[in-house]
This record gives sequence, C-alpha cells and structure tokens, in this order.
Amino acid sequence: MFFALIGTVILLPLFVIIAISISINSRGGIFYIQHRVGKNGIDFKLLKFRTMYVNADKAGLLTIGHHDYRITTAGYWLRKYKLDELPQLFNVLIGDMSFVGPRPEVRKYVKIYSPMQQRVLSVKPGITDKASIMYFNENELLAAAYEPEQFYINEIIPSKIQYNLDYIDKHNLWLDIKIIWQTLKKVANK
Repeated sequence: MFFALIGTVILLPLFVIIAISISINSRGGIFYIQHRVGKNGIDFKLLKFRTMYVNADKAGLLTIGHHDYRITTAGYWLRKYKLDELPQLFNVLIGDMSFVGPRPEVRKYVKIYSPMQQRVLSVKPGITDKASIMYFNENELLAAAYEPEQFYINEIIPSKIQYNLDYIDKHNLWLDIKIIWQTLKKVANK
C-alpha cells in the first residue's frame, strides 16, 4: 500500500494528462469500472482509464487486436503502453489487489474454471503477473484466431492459469521484483 501511495503521488501529473486526453478524445467518463473476481471469489470493482467508447463492452468482453473499432484514438496509445492500468494503484491502496498476482478475470470466465484452476482465487489478484508478460500480445493472438472467444477459453485461459499456479507455489519477494522488472522492460520495449 505504501508503494501504491508513492506511485499515485508521483504519477498524479501523468494521470491529469491522461484524463484530459480521454476527455478531449471521446465523450464519457475518465475511468472504466468493471467487476472482476478477486481473492476467495469475491467480486470487486477494477479501475482502468477508459480506452473505448461508452458502452463498447456490450459488443463483447474481449478486445480483438489493437485496432478494435471500439477503441478510441487516445485509448490505442494508453493500451499500447499499458497506461490504462495505472488506476489499479487505487485498487492496491484499498486492498483489493496487489502489485503482483494473478490478473483478475470477469465472472463469466471464472465460472468455467475447474476446481484445480480455482486455486488462483486463493491469493490477491495483481496488476501484473508472469502470464501478462507471456501474453503481452494477447490482443494480436485473439485477432488472428478464427473464433477468438473459443481460443481465449480453450488456449489462453488454461495457459495463464498454469503460469499463475506456478507463481502461487513459488512466490516470494524476489520473484515479485523480477516480474515487475520484466513487465516494465516489456512496456518500455513496446
């Protein structure tokens, strides 16, 4: 929580710039709030900067490629550099999330987890994880898939969960620092 508070204070000028660019680029609020499943299967409100037009999620929960027609111009750049994820520092501050941990999923997909896969719900979800690094190009994979949602359910979810189960079995401070560092390198090289 201390590091989330420091990060929020340091990044406040960037938050203001992002908020202005979202407001200029399209109508609607600055933030996108989505219910996700957290620790022990309890729903919480995940915060992101809004990168799509209002009500775009009614056309589907998955984003297909970086050029999904629902993404705003500002949203494209925010997504490319993962800046849309920064408001999750507030989720860390209030205790819903951690810096590192399995990325939280929407209830629709958690409902299909096997009992073994549900073990990912035994820890706090995180802003980043090993699966986020390995699937940094997830949108492109979905865009190339014949049936994106089935590909997500049958291929991506099981793979991500396996990365997260491995993390749960081995997690420690050094592994968390390594994952944060790898995430920052991945974003910087985008």
